[in-house]
Amino acid sequence: MSSSLPAADSARTALSPAAGDSATAASGGSAPPGGAAGSGASTATGGSTAPGGSAGEWQRPGPSRREQRQDLVLGVGMAVAGVIGTELAKGTSPGPVEMGIGGAEAYVLSAAVALPLCFRRRYPLTALLAVSVLFFIAGERVPFAFAGNLVTQACMFMAIYAASAWSRDRRRMKATMVLVFVGMFCWLVYGFVKALQDDTIKGAAQGMLSPYVSFVLLNIALNVLYFFGAYFWGRTAWRTARQRHVLEQQAVELAAQQQANARRAVIDERLRISRELHDVVAHHISSIGVQAGGARRVMDTAPDAAKDALAVIEDSSRTAVNEMRQLLGMLRAADPDLDEEIGVPAIKAPQGGADRLPALVANANGEGLSVGFHQIGHPVDLPQTVSVSVYRIAQEALTNVRRHSTARTAHVTLRYLGESAVEVEVIDDGRPKHAPVGSRLGHVGIRERVSLLGGESEIGPRPVGGFRVRARIPLAPAAVRQKENSNDE
Repeated sequence: MSSSLPAADSARTALSPAAGDSATAASGGSAPPGGAAGSGASTATGGSTAPGGSAGEWQRPGPSRREQRQDLVLGVGMAVAGVIGTELAKGTSPGPVEMGIGGAEAYVLSAAVALPLCFRRRYPLTALLAVSVLFFIAGERVPFAFAGNLVTQACMFMAIYAASAWSRDRRRMKATMVLVFVGMFCWLVYGFVKALQDDTIKGAAQGMLSPYVSFVLLNIALNVLYFFGAYFWGRTAWRTARQRHVLEQQAVELAAQQQANARRAVIDERLRISRELHDVVAHHISSIGVQAGGARRVMDTAPDAAKDALAVIEDSSRTAVNEMRQLLGMLRAADPDLDEEIGVPAIKAPQGGADRLPALVANANGEGLSVGFHQIGHPVDLPQTVSVSVYRIAQEALTNVRRHSTARTAHVTLRYLGESAVEVEVIDDGRPKHAPVGSRLGHVGIRERVSLLGGESEIGPRPVGGFRVRARIPLAPAAVRQKENSNDE
Protein backbone atom coordinates (compact mmCIF):
# COMPACT_ATOMS: atom_id res chain seq x y z
CA MET A 1 0.00 0.00 0.00
CA SER A 2 1.19 3.45 -0.78
CA SER A 3 2.46 5.74 1.91
CA SER A 4 -0.08 8.42 1.09
CA LEU A 5 -3.59 8.39 -0.28
CA PRO A 6 -5.72 10.94 -2.06
CA ALA A 7 -6.76 13.69 0.27
CA ALA A 8 -10.28 12.41 0.44
CA ASP A 9 -9.07 9.15 1.97
CA SER A 10 -6.30 10.29 4.22
CA ALA A 11 -7.69 13.19 6.19
CA ARG A 12 -10.47 11.42 8.02
CA THR A 13 -9.20 10.82 11.54
CA ALA A 14 -8.78 12.89 14.62
CA LEU A 15 -6.91 10.10 16.40
CA SER A 16 -4.66 8.30 13.92
CA PRO A 17 -3.06 5.41 15.89
CA ALA A 18 -6.16 3.22 15.82
CA ALA A 19 -6.40 3.24 12.07
CA GLY A 20 -2.66 2.93 11.66
CA ASP A 21 -2.61 -0.30 13.64
CA SER A 22 -5.01 -1.95 11.27
CA ALA A 23 -4.41 -3.18 7.77
CA THR A 24 -5.56 0.23 6.58
CA ALA A 25 -2.32 2.01 7.40
CA ALA A 26 -2.17 3.14 3.80
CA SER A 27 -5.23 5.23 4.40
CA GLY A 28 -3.23 7.54 6.61
CA GLY A 29 -5.02 6.92 9.91
CA SER A 30 -8.31 7.62 11.57
CA ALA A 31 -10.90 10.19 10.68
CA PRO A 32 -11.42 13.64 12.13
CA PRO A 33 -14.61 14.96 13.64
CA GLY A 34 -17.37 12.54 14.18
CA GLY A 35 -20.47 13.15 12.17
CA ALA A 36 -22.93 12.10 14.83
CA ALA A 37 -21.51 14.98 16.73
CA GLY A 38 -23.57 17.31 14.62
CA SER A 39 -26.98 16.22 15.88
CA GLY A 40 -25.58 15.09 19.20
CA ALA A 41 -24.09 18.46 19.96
CA SER A 42 -27.42 20.08 19.24
CA THR A 43 -29.18 17.83 21.74
CA ALA A 44 -26.50 17.97 24.37
CA THR A 45 -26.05 21.69 24.38
CA GLY A 46 -29.68 22.56 24.04
CA GLY A 47 -30.52 21.43 27.57
CA SER A 48 -27.41 22.45 29.43
CA THR A 49 -28.03 24.57 32.50
CA ALA A 50 -25.73 26.00 35.06
CA PRO A 51 -26.16 25.51 38.77
CA GLY A 52 -28.68 27.88 40.16
CA GLY A 53 -30.28 28.89 36.86
CA SER A 54 -30.24 28.65 33.12
CA ALA A 55 -27.09 29.17 31.17
CA GLY A 56 -28.33 32.41 29.62
CA GLU A 57 -28.58 34.11 33.00
CA TRP A 58 -24.84 34.40 33.52
CA GLN A 59 -21.95 35.44 31.32
CA ARG A 60 -18.51 34.28 32.24
CA PRO A 61 -16.10 37.18 32.70
CA GLY A 62 -13.41 37.49 30.07
CA PRO A 63 -9.87 36.29 30.68
CA SER A 64 -7.47 38.36 32.71
CA ARG A 65 -4.33 39.85 31.22
CA ARG A 66 -2.31 37.07 32.78
CA GLU A 67 -4.52 34.43 31.15
CA GLN A 68 -4.26 36.19 27.80
CA ARG A 69 -0.47 36.14 28.06
CA GLN A 70 -0.62 32.43 28.90
CA ASP A 71 -2.74 31.80 25.79
CA LEU A 72 -0.27 33.71 23.66
CA VAL A 73 2.57 31.56 24.94
CA LEU A 74 0.46 28.42 24.45
CA GLY A 75 -0.41 29.27 20.83
CA VAL A 76 3.16 30.06 19.87
CA GLY A 77 4.44 27.00 21.70
CA MET A 78 1.94 24.72 19.98
CA ALA A 79 2.88 26.23 16.59
CA VAL A 80 6.54 25.42 17.20
CA ALA A 81 5.58 21.95 18.41
CA GLY A 82 3.46 21.46 15.27
CA VAL A 83 6.40 22.23 13.01
CA ILE A 84 8.59 19.83 14.98
CA GLY A 85 5.84 17.18 14.87
CA THR A 86 5.60 17.49 11.10
CA GLU A 87 9.34 17.08 10.72
CA LEU A 88 9.28 13.99 12.93
CA ALA A 89 6.36 12.53 10.94
CA LYS A 90 8.32 13.17 7.76
CA GLY A 91 11.38 11.44 9.18
CA THR A 92 9.42 8.36 10.27
CA SER A 93 7.51 7.99 7.00
CA PRO A 94 8.45 4.75 5.19
CA GLY A 95 8.30 6.45 1.82
CA PRO A 96 8.33 9.84 0.13
CA VAL A 97 5.71 12.32 1.32
CA GLU A 98 4.00 15.27 -0.28
CA MET A 99 5.09 18.49 1.47
CA GLY A 100 2.82 20.77 -0.55
CA ILE A 101 3.67 24.04 -2.23
CA GLY A 102 7.38 24.80 -2.15
CA GLY A 103 8.05 21.90 0.16
CA ALA A 104 7.00 24.09 3.11
CA GLU A 105 3.22 24.00 3.02
CA ALA A 106 3.08 21.16 5.55
CA TYR A 107 5.17 23.17 8.03
CA VAL A 108 3.11 26.32 7.49
CA LEU A 109 -0.22 24.56 7.98
CA SER A 110 1.02 22.71 11.06
CA ALA A 111 1.97 26.04 12.65
CA ALA A 112 -1.12 27.89 11.38
CA VAL A 113 -3.52 25.41 13.02
CA ALA A 114 -2.07 26.25 16.43
CA LEU A 115 -1.80 30.05 16.17
CA PRO A 116 -5.54 30.80 16.72
CA LEU A 117 -5.11 29.31 20.18
CA CYS A 118 -3.42 32.58 21.13
CA PHE A 119 -6.97 33.97 21.38
CA ARG A 120 -8.77 30.85 22.58
CA ARG A 121 -10.18 32.50 25.73
CA ARG A 122 -10.55 36.05 24.45
CA TYR A 123 -12.32 35.12 21.19
CA PRO A 124 -13.21 31.44 21.69
CA LEU A 125 -15.73 31.04 18.85
CA THR A 126 -13.54 32.83 16.31
CA ALA A 127 -10.58 30.70 17.36
CA LEU A 128 -12.67 27.53 17.01
CA LEU A 129 -13.81 28.41 13.49
CA ALA A 130 -10.27 29.35 12.43
CA VAL A 131 -8.79 26.13 13.83
CA SER A 132 -11.57 24.07 12.20
CA VAL A 133 -10.94 25.58 8.77
CA LEU A 134 -7.16 25.14 9.03
CA PHE A 135 -7.71 21.64 10.44
CA PHE A 136 -9.72 20.75 7.31
CA ILE A 137 -7.23 22.34 4.92
CA ALA A 138 -4.31 20.55 6.55
CA GLY A 139 -6.12 17.22 6.28
CA GLU A 140 -6.81 17.77 2.60
CA ARG A 141 -3.50 19.30 1.54
CA VAL A 142 -0.90 17.43 3.64
CA PRO A 143 -2.55 14.25 4.90
CA PHE A 144 0.67 12.68 6.21
CA ALA A 145 1.36 15.69 8.45
CA PHE A 146 -2.27 15.80 9.54
CA ALA A 147 -2.58 12.11 10.45
CA GLY A 148 0.88 11.67 11.96
CA ASN A 149 1.09 14.94 13.94
CA LEU A 150 -0.62 14.69 17.33
CA VAL A 151 -0.10 18.43 17.89
CA THR A 152 -2.63 19.19 15.17
CA GLN A 153 -5.15 16.86 16.80
CA ALA A 154 -4.54 18.48 20.20
CA CYS A 155 -5.11 21.97 18.77
CA MET A 156 -8.58 21.05 17.58
CA PHE A 157 -9.39 19.49 20.95
CA MET A 158 -8.28 22.61 22.83
CA ALA A 159 -10.23 24.91 20.51
CA ILE A 160 -13.47 23.00 21.15
CA TYR A 161 -12.79 22.95 24.89
CA ALA A 162 -12.10 26.69 25.01
CA ALA A 163 -15.24 27.54 23.03
CA SER A 164 -17.39 25.46 25.36
CA ALA A 165 -15.73 26.76 28.53
CA TRP A 166 -15.22 30.45 27.72
CA SER A 167 -17.91 31.51 25.27
CA ARG A 168 -20.07 34.26 26.81
CA ASP A 169 -22.91 33.93 24.31
CA ARG A 170 -24.10 30.39 24.89
CA ARG A 171 -26.55 30.40 21.99
CA ARG A 172 -23.87 31.37 19.52
CA MET A 173 -21.61 28.76 21.04
CA LYS A 174 -24.22 26.05 20.49
CA ALA A 175 -24.81 27.14 16.90
CA THR A 176 -21.06 27.20 16.23
CA MET A 177 -20.62 23.76 17.78
CA VAL A 178 -23.39 22.34 15.62
CA LEU A 179 -21.86 23.91 12.52
CA VAL A 180 -18.38 22.56 13.25
CA PHE A 181 -19.58 19.12 14.32
CA VAL A 182 -21.88 18.69 11.31
CA GLY A 183 -19.15 19.87 8.98
CA MET A 184 -16.64 17.43 10.39
CA PHE A 185 -19.18 14.61 10.29
CA CYS A 186 -19.88 15.29 6.65
CA TRP A 187 -16.16 15.29 6.00
CA LEU A 188 -15.86 11.99 7.81
CA VAL A 189 -18.72 10.41 5.80
CA TYR A 190 -17.17 11.71 2.58
CA GLY A 191 -13.94 9.96 3.51
CA PHE A 192 -15.78 6.71 4.17
CA VAL A 193 -17.54 6.87 0.79
CA LYS A 194 -14.30 7.75 -1.01
CA ALA A 195 -12.46 4.91 0.68
CA LEU A 196 -15.20 2.49 -0.35
CA GLN A 197 -15.13 3.67 -3.96
CA ASP A 198 -11.35 3.40 -4.17
CA ASP A 199 -11.32 0.14 -2.20
CA THR A 200 -8.45 1.37 -0.05
CA ILE A 201 -9.62 -0.34 3.16
CA LYS A 202 -8.23 -3.83 3.02
CA GLY A 203 -7.26 -6.38 5.56
CA ALA A 204 -7.01 -10.06 6.40
CA ALA A 205 -10.73 -10.23 7.35
CA GLN A 206 -10.02 -12.21 10.53
CA GLY A 207 -12.75 -10.63 12.62
CA MET A 208 -16.49 -10.93 12.72
CA LEU A 209 -16.86 -7.79 10.63
CA SER A 210 -15.26 -6.86 7.36
CA PRO A 211 -12.20 -4.54 7.40
CA TYR A 212 -14.25 -1.69 5.99
CA VAL A 213 -17.06 -1.95 8.58
CA SER A 214 -14.52 -2.27 11.37
CA PHE A 215 -12.70 0.80 10.09
CA VAL A 216 -15.93 2.84 9.93
CA LEU A 217 -17.14 1.84 13.42
CA LEU A 218 -13.73 2.39 15.02
CA ASN A 219 -13.30 5.86 13.54
CA ILE A 220 -16.84 6.91 14.42
CA ALA A 221 -16.28 5.84 18.06
CA LEU A 222 -12.92 7.60 18.26
CA ASN A 223 -14.24 10.84 16.81
CA VAL A 224 -17.35 10.85 19.02
CA LEU A 225 -15.10 10.46 22.08
CA TYR A 226 -12.72 13.08 20.75
CA PHE A 227 -15.21 15.84 19.96
CA PHE A 228 -17.80 15.17 22.61
CA GLY A 229 -15.06 14.72 25.21
CA ALA A 230 -13.67 18.16 24.42
CA TYR A 231 -17.14 19.73 24.44
CA PHE A 232 -18.33 18.20 27.71
CA TRP A 233 -15.04 18.88 29.44
CA GLY A 234 -15.37 22.52 28.44
CA ARG A 235 -18.97 22.67 29.60
CA THR A 236 -17.94 21.21 32.95
CA ALA A 237 -15.32 23.96 33.28
CA TRP A 238 -17.98 26.57 32.46
CA ARG A 239 -20.32 25.14 35.09
CA THR A 240 -17.53 25.15 37.65
CA ALA A 241 -16.86 28.81 36.93
CA ARG A 242 -20.60 29.50 37.21
CA GLN A 243 -20.79 27.76 40.56
CA ARG A 244 -17.71 29.61 41.79
CA HIS A 245 -19.36 32.89 40.77
CA VAL A 246 -22.52 31.95 42.68
CA LEU A 247 -20.48 31.11 45.77
CA GLU A 248 -18.62 34.41 45.53
CA GLN A 249 -21.92 36.27 45.22
CA GLN A 250 -23.27 34.42 48.24
CA ALA A 251 -20.14 35.32 50.17
CA VAL A 252 -20.61 38.99 49.26
CA GLU A 253 -24.28 38.86 50.27
CA LEU A 254 -23.37 37.12 53.52
CA ALA A 255 -20.78 39.78 54.31
CA ALA A 256 -23.33 42.51 53.57
CA GLN A 257 -25.87 40.76 55.78
CA GLN A 258 -23.33 40.51 58.57
CA GLN A 259 -22.60 44.22 58.26
CA ALA A 260 -26.32 44.97 58.34
CA ASN A 261 -26.73 42.80 61.43
CA ALA A 262 -23.83 44.58 63.06
CA ARG A 263 -25.37 47.96 62.26
CA ARG A 264 -28.69 46.73 63.59
CA ALA A 265 -27.02 45.56 66.78
CA VAL A 266 -25.48 49.01 67.22
CA ILE A 267 -28.87 50.66 66.69
CA ASP A 268 -30.52 48.29 69.17
CA GLU A 269 -27.83 49.02 71.71
CA ARG A 270 -28.29 52.74 71.23
CA LEU A 271 -32.04 52.34 71.74
CA ARG A 272 -31.41 50.32 74.88
CA ILE A 273 -29.06 52.96 76.23
CA SER A 274 -31.54 55.70 75.35
CA ARG A 275 -34.23 53.83 77.31
CA GLU A 276 -31.84 53.46 80.24
CA LEU A 277 -31.04 57.16 80.14
CA HIS A 278 -34.74 58.01 79.93
CA ASP A 279 -35.49 55.84 82.96
CA VAL A 280 -32.59 57.22 85.00
CA VAL A 281 -33.09 60.87 84.16
CA ALA A 282 -36.89 60.84 84.34
CA HIS A 283 -36.97 59.09 87.73
CA HIS A 284 -34.27 61.05 89.51
CA ILE A 285 -35.06 64.44 88.02
CA SER A 286 -38.76 64.10 88.86
CA SER A 287 -37.82 63.05 92.39
CA ILE A 288 -35.43 65.99 92.69
CA GLY A 289 -38.13 68.36 91.46
CA VAL A 290 -40.66 67.11 93.98
CA GLN A 291 -38.19 67.25 96.88
CA ALA A 292 -36.96 70.69 95.87
CA GLY A 293 -40.54 72.01 95.76
CA GLY A 294 -41.27 70.58 99.18
CA ALA A 295 -38.08 71.99 100.64
CA ARG A 296 -38.92 75.43 99.31
CA ARG A 297 -42.34 75.37 100.95
CA VAL A 298 -41.17 74.24 104.41
CA MET A 299 -37.77 75.94 104.50
CA ASP A 300 -38.99 78.71 106.86
CA THR A 301 -41.42 76.71 108.97
CA ALA A 302 -39.64 73.34 109.18
CA PRO A 303 -35.91 73.67 108.52
CA ASP A 304 -35.25 70.05 109.50
CA ALA A 305 -37.72 68.75 106.92
CA ALA A 306 -36.13 71.01 104.32
CA LYS A 307 -32.69 69.58 105.20
CA ASP A 308 -34.07 66.05 104.78
CA ALA A 309 -35.47 66.98 101.38
CA LEU A 310 -32.16 68.50 100.34
CA ALA A 311 -30.39 65.32 101.47
CA VAL A 312 -32.74 63.27 99.27
CA ILE A 313 -31.98 65.63 96.37
CA GLU A 314 -28.25 65.19 96.94
CA ASP A 315 -28.55 61.41 97.08
CA SER A 316 -30.77 61.24 93.96
CA SER A 317 -28.43 63.46 91.96
CA ARG A 318 -25.41 61.37 92.89
CA THR A 319 -27.24 58.16 92.05
CA ALA A 320 -28.29 59.60 88.69
CA VAL A 321 -24.74 60.66 87.90
CA ASN A 322 -23.35 57.23 88.81
CA GLU A 323 -25.94 55.42 86.69
CA MET A 324 -25.31 57.72 83.74
CA ARG A 325 -21.59 57.10 84.10
CA GLN A 326 -22.27 53.41 83.86
CA LEU A 327 -24.22 53.87 80.63
CA LEU A 328 -21.67 56.20 79.12
CA GLY A 329 -18.96 53.74 80.07
CA MET A 330 -20.69 51.21 77.81
CA LEU A 331 -20.29 53.66 74.96
CA ARG A 332 -16.59 54.13 75.64
CA ALA A 333 -15.75 50.46 75.58
CA ALA A 334 -17.66 47.21 75.39
CA ASP A 335 -14.81 45.27 77.02
CA PRO A 336 -13.92 45.87 80.71
CA ASP A 337 -10.32 44.91 79.97
CA LEU A 338 -10.21 47.73 77.43
CA ASP A 339 -11.42 50.14 80.11
CA GLU A 340 -8.42 49.21 82.22
CA GLU A 341 -6.05 49.64 79.27
CA ILE A 342 -7.26 53.16 78.50
CA GLY A 343 -7.36 54.14 82.17
CA VAL A 344 -11.13 54.48 82.64
CA PRO A 345 -11.94 54.04 86.35
CA ALA A 346 -14.43 51.34 87.19
CA ILE A 347 -17.82 52.49 88.45
CA LYS A 348 -18.11 51.48 92.08
CA ALA A 349 -21.83 52.11 92.49
CA PRO A 350 -23.91 48.93 91.98
CA GLN A 351 -26.18 48.78 88.97
CA GLY A 352 -29.92 48.72 89.60
CA GLY A 353 -31.37 45.26 90.11
CA ALA A 354 -34.29 43.44 91.70
CA ASP A 355 -32.49 43.42 95.05
CA ARG A 356 -32.54 47.22 95.11
CA LEU A 357 -36.31 47.55 94.78
CA PRO A 358 -36.77 48.24 98.53
CA ALA A 359 -34.32 51.15 98.29
CA LEU A 360 -36.14 52.42 95.19
CA VAL A 361 -39.46 52.32 97.04
CA ALA A 362 -38.00 54.10 100.04
CA ASN A 363 -36.69 56.93 97.84
CA ALA A 364 -40.07 57.24 96.12
CA ASN A 365 -41.93 57.78 99.39
CA GLY A 366 -42.77 61.29 100.46
CA GLU A 367 -44.40 64.49 99.30
CA GLY A 368 -47.91 63.14 99.30
CA LEU A 369 -47.14 59.72 97.81
CA SER A 370 -47.03 56.61 99.96
CA VAL A 371 -45.36 53.65 98.30
CA GLY A 372 -45.39 50.13 99.67
CA PHE A 373 -43.37 47.06 98.75
CA HIS A 374 -44.24 43.40 98.97
CA GLN A 375 -42.23 40.36 97.90
CA ILE A 376 -43.90 37.02 97.20
CA GLY A 377 -42.14 33.69 96.71
CA HIS A 378 -38.68 32.42 97.46
CA PRO A 379 -36.01 34.63 95.83
CA VAL A 380 -33.88 33.02 93.10
CA ASP A 381 -30.80 34.28 91.33
CA LEU A 382 -31.92 36.28 88.33
CA PRO A 383 -29.90 36.82 85.16
CA GLN A 384 -28.43 40.31 85.14
CA THR A 385 -30.54 41.44 82.19
CA VAL A 386 -33.73 40.27 83.90
CA SER A 387 -32.78 41.78 87.24
CA VAL A 388 -31.95 45.17 85.70
CA SER A 389 -35.16 45.10 83.65
CA VAL A 390 -37.27 44.41 86.75
CA TYR A 391 -35.68 47.39 88.48
CA ARG A 392 -36.08 49.72 85.49
CA ILE A 393 -39.73 48.73 84.98
CA ALA A 394 -40.58 49.53 88.60
CA GLN A 395 -38.55 52.74 88.43
CA GLU A 396 -40.34 53.94 85.30
CA ALA A 397 -43.76 53.02 86.68
CA LEU A 398 -43.17 54.97 89.93
CA THR A 399 -41.89 57.95 87.95
CA ASN A 400 -45.07 57.97 85.88
CA VAL A 401 -47.19 57.73 89.05
CA ARG A 402 -45.54 60.82 90.50
CA ARG A 403 -45.50 62.87 87.28
CA HIS A 404 -48.72 61.92 85.52
CA SER A 405 -51.12 60.70 88.24
CA THR A 406 -53.17 62.09 91.13
CA ALA A 407 -52.41 58.94 93.16
CA ARG A 408 -51.77 59.18 96.87
CA THR A 409 -50.71 55.58 97.32
CA ALA A 410 -48.82 53.09 95.19
CA HIS A 411 -47.64 49.57 95.75
CA VAL A 412 -44.79 47.56 94.22
CA THR A 413 -45.07 43.76 94.23
CA LEU A 414 -42.23 41.44 93.26
CA ARG A 415 -43.30 37.84 92.67
CA TYR A 416 -40.89 34.94 92.25
CA LEU A 417 -42.86 32.23 90.41
CA GLY A 418 -40.50 29.41 91.22
CA GLU A 419 -37.72 29.01 88.67
CA SER A 420 -40.05 29.61 85.75
CA ALA A 421 -40.64 33.38 85.87
CA VAL A 422 -40.46 36.60 87.85
CA GLU A 423 -43.17 39.21 87.93
CA VAL A 424 -43.14 42.86 88.97
CA GLU A 425 -46.33 44.86 89.42
CA VAL A 426 -46.87 48.53 90.26
CA ILE A 427 -50.40 49.73 91.03
CA ASP A 428 -51.77 53.05 92.23
CA ASP A 429 -55.11 54.59 93.17
CA GLY A 430 -54.99 57.76 91.09
CA ARG A 431 -56.32 59.17 87.85
CA PRO A 432 -54.37 60.76 85.01
CA LYS A 433 -53.67 64.43 85.52
CA HIS A 434 -55.40 66.90 83.20
CA ALA A 435 -52.11 68.01 81.73
CA PRO A 436 -50.10 67.33 78.60
CA VAL A 437 -48.93 63.74 78.63
CA GLY A 438 -45.30 62.81 78.28
CA SER A 439 -43.55 61.25 75.34
CA ARG A 440 -44.84 57.77 76.34
CA LEU A 441 -41.33 56.48 75.78
CA GLY A 442 -41.54 54.98 79.26
CA HIS A 443 -44.40 52.61 78.39
CA VAL A 444 -42.82 51.82 75.02
CA GLY A 445 -39.54 51.04 76.74
CA ILE A 446 -41.25 48.73 79.23
CA ARG A 447 -42.96 46.78 76.46
CA GLU A 448 -39.73 46.52 74.45
CA ARG A 449 -37.75 45.30 77.46
CA VAL A 450 -40.29 42.62 78.26
CA SER A 451 -40.67 41.57 74.62
CA LEU A 452 -36.92 41.19 74.13
CA LEU A 453 -36.80 38.88 77.15
CA GLY A 454 -39.71 36.78 75.88
CA GLY A 455 -42.17 37.96 78.52
CA GLU A 456 -45.56 39.64 78.60
CA SER A 457 -46.69 43.01 79.92
CA GLU A 458 -49.93 44.64 80.95
CA ILE A 459 -50.16 48.42 81.11
CA GLY A 460 -53.42 50.28 81.60
CA PRO A 461 -56.22 51.38 83.94
CA ARG A 462 -57.53 49.01 86.62
CA PRO A 463 -61.24 48.06 86.66
CA VAL A 464 -61.55 49.24 90.28
CA GLY A 465 -59.69 52.49 89.62
CA GLY A 466 -56.11 53.48 89.42
CA PHE A 467 -53.41 52.26 87.06
CA ARG A 468 -51.47 49.03 86.74
CA VAL A 469 -48.07 48.21 85.22
CA ARG A 470 -47.35 44.48 85.30
CA ALA A 471 -44.56 42.58 83.61
CA ARG A 472 -43.82 38.85 83.70
CA ILE A 473 -40.42 37.66 82.46
CA PRO A 474 -39.70 33.92 81.97
CA LEU A 475 -36.69 32.34 83.65
CA ALA A 476 -36.95 28.77 82.34
CA PRO A 477 -34.20 29.06 79.69
CA ALA A 478 -31.82 30.59 82.21
CA ALA A 479 -32.63 27.91 84.79
CA VAL A 480 -32.01 25.16 82.26
CA ARG A 481 -28.65 26.65 81.33
CA GLN A 482 -27.73 26.95 85.02
CA LYS A 483 -28.53 23.29 85.60
CA GLU A 484 -26.53 22.25 82.55
CA ASN A 485 -23.56 24.27 83.75
CA SER A 486 -23.74 22.71 87.20
CA ASN A 487 -23.93 19.21 85.66
CA ASP A 488 -20.86 19.95 83.52
CA GLU A 489 -18.94 21.03 86.60
